[in-house]
Amino acid sequence: MTKKPKIELSALEGRIGHAFQDRSLLARALTHLSAPAAGGADRTQSYQRLEFLGDRVLGVVIADMLYQGFPQASEGELSMRLAKLVRRETCAAVAAEWDVGPHLAMGQGEARAGGRKKEAILADICEAIIGAAYLDAGFAAAHEVVARSWRPRMDADVSPERDAKTAVQEWAQARALSAPRYVELTRSGPAHAPHFVMQVVLEGYEPESGEASSKRAAEQAAAQAFLARRSGA
Repeated sequence: MTKKPKIELSALEGRIGHAFQDRSLLARALTHLSAPAAGGADRTQSYQRLEFLGDRVLGVVIADMLYQGFPQASEGELSMRLAKLVRRETCAAVAAEWDVGPHLAMGQGEARAGGRKKEAILADICEAIIGAAYLDAGFAAAHEVVARSWRPRMDADVSPERDAKTAVQEWAQARALSAPRYVELTRSGPAHAPHFVMQVVLEGYEPESGEASSKRAAEQAAAQAFLARRSGA
């Protein structure tokens, strides 16, 4: 029998930093597409729509925090920091800190496959919870949720970020390779809150992709992913 989110969510709300007025929003944010209630044509009962919203809210909040926190930083540095803070790994780490796993509603097969610990699922759940907090109590509440878990990460990374695109170009030049190319894979979302997925292409190597709320930040994220995979190569 598929496990559903625990009825008692006070401890989870405490870790998130928001007490929901409408707990059905939190329950939906914890519902994976594989759960019976979210299956079939009615996908609106899963976390997917909330994840879409939360992704955009997270980007805006982090951008604001970076703008206020690093008044001397260039746009390139801010973009690099943004890409690092909103990437899948960071969101999954936050969800793990919130210990959302035991509360997730998902199909038996997904649960047996380790779905409660999968990085991609945890990252989506994290963003869905942010979206749920936004709908429950507005932008200020969502801002507080994000700041509570992301500010320590932002403050801990005090040194300026190296420009990843420049680093990839230098990496390619050192190996007598052609200059890297950046390809737009997808663009989604409304005009005021777009979401880009960009790919860095280097002849002879597997391409890497990155995503962010601006094309430049997504390119930096893709370059950072390329460097991370081939560090020491």
